Amino acid sequence: MPVDPWAIDSLTLSGLETRLIGAADVMADGTALGSRSGVRPGDPGLTVSLAGSTINVSAGVAVVAYSGQGVYRVAFPSSVSPGTLTAAHATLSRIDLVYLRVWDNAVDASGLNKGDPVYLAGTPSSTPVAPTPAGTQIYMPLATINVPPSGGGSASVSTAVRPVTVAPGGILPTATAPSSPYTGQYYDDGSTLKRWNGSAWRTVSALLPSFSDQVSMPASFTTGAFTDFTSGNWPPVTITVPQSGMVEITIGAAVANTNTSSSTAWCAWRASGALTEGGSEKTGVSTIGARTYASRAVIRSGLTPGASLTVTPQYNVSSSGTVGSVTRVSDGQLIVKPLPG
Repeated sequence: MPVDPWAIDSLTLSGLETRLIGAADVMADGTALGSRSGVRPGDPGLTVSLAGSTINVSAGVAVVAYSGQGVYRVAFPSSVSPGTLTAAHATLSRIDLVYLRVWDNAVDASGLNKGDPVYLAGTPSSTPVAPTPAGTQIYMPLATINVPPSGGGSASVSTAVRPVTVAPGGILPTATAPSSPYTGQYYDDGSTLKRWNGSAWRTVSALLPSFSDQVSMPASFTTGAFTDFTSGNWPPVTITVPQSGMVEITIGAAVANTNTSSSTAWCAWRASGALTEGGSEKTGVSTIGARTYASRAVIRSGLTPGASLTVTPQYNVSSSGTVGSVTRVSDGQLIVKPLPG
């Protein structure tokens, strides 16, 4: 079936055609012609407030989507009041709703063609819930008003129900994950950035490395075993395992042991928490009867995303002479780097 495309000279588009074409500029809701209703991120418009018992909605713009009808774009150039707050119940609380409604006579047979904010009082209850507008209505919630019983304090407004929408591909700020996401979609939950990988939401982070510089050597070395540096000598590093479950751990230092021709010195690390691993040839650098300046990096995978991982610097000397001039593990740095996946 041929349609009227936007924009060709001499063609006249109906309201429905224009709204359906307009859906291309708004984030999809997972349906072929559907869009996500909402206000623009960072836009203070259409904010609900109370002045005594008078309800006010500030100037602003919004997109109101309706199944099969595309998007209605509504703008209020100045503030408007949808009415006066219903008096509180004597003993029970109530949750009221303020919403933006679009009347379209061609759709709802209302006899009206306009947009307006509407106030709907809820039902007093010991467990109150916000009311739902009845009938076939094109609308978008703007706020709820919590009304305590008479003498129980002042009513309060919450805009948590007001949705936000963005252009296709935009990052959506919302506390609730978008429904019907597409692969590569992003949203910001207020503390972290999330990306849908086709099967799950993954946290996106800068994956910055954490590191610890050695402060000093112990006054005397314990010999014969891998031994933790004290946090005062060389602090451990603690990170949260990334979604990939992979980290890269690098340790380096100046190691020396000339106490005898066969004396050894090691700089290594051990892990605890998400990974249990002790100091070994796999996790350190060493010297024998000499001095070495080196670093080593290893990758560990299969860790639990979100778990805490602590990596602690260690030393191991077979025998010890004068600390610093004969036996030495100094100038070290430990780096723990989360890896993307």
